Amino acid sequence: TARQTLGSGRGPRSDGFVSRPVVAFDIEVVGTPWEQLDEATRGYLLNRARSPEDRESVPEKTALVPGIGKVVAIAFWRLDRDTGGVLLEGEDSGGFSEWDQVPGSMICTGEEATLLKTFWEKAKDYGRLVSYYGRGYDGPVLLIRSAMHGIAPSRKLAAGYRYSIGDHCDLFDVLSFHGSSGRYSLDYWCRRFGVESPKGSLDGSQVGAAYREGRIMEIGEYCLRDARATARLYQALEPTLLPLFRDR
Repeated sequence: TARQTLGSGRGPRSDGFVSRPVVAFDIEVVGTPWEQLDEATRGYLLNRARSPEDRESVPEKTALVPGIGKVVAIAFWRLDRDTGGVLLEGEDSGGFSEWDQVPGSMICTGEEATLLKTFWEKAKDYGRLVSYYGRGYDGPVLLIRSAMHGIAPSRKLAAGYRYSIGDHCDLFDVLSFHGSSGRYSLDYWCRRFGVESPKGSLDGSQVGAAYREGRIMEIGEYCLRDARATARLYQALEPTLLPLFRDR
């Protein structure tokens, strides 16, 4: 049927997350318009800027400020099935349905709180979660925005042991060797490892403008393609670099 639950039918449990599917995830965030922030918050953010140039750019970068950016898309990509799904802001759809914009994908729409609740519910059934810069950005955003809605997270993401990749594997940490080497983008590493780049008509810097223009489906597709690229990059690294980072 077209309407079903994403990620149903997990395998037998074992200790940790070994027997459950590895799933890559990604999010897209839209900042609160500058004029909608209270005066105290605007002043605080401006005072944190280190240069006049930084001060000028602060109003355009509220999506990067913890607690201010709103989650408008969350995407999953299951490695065992090579299929994915996206949670996208919109009218409450009541569940997942097939989505033609990305082959092998599904979509569920709702307000931010609904997206977050659904994310944590689905995450319970998954094994290792994989991200790119998820400990530095995606994880903290999901945890903080959930707390602001009174929603209890089901996974630690950025709150667990810093160097563990068992529950959450951040490929940014792997490829930068936990910050001791160079820091490069997902697109850069996809090109190095022969993975199809997620970049298309939209990139992260354009999400805010696309949202204001009502191009929400385009944002969902971009988010899902990022999750898929992260999954494919993980597959390239799994037999090579990842064994060096295994937990004892």
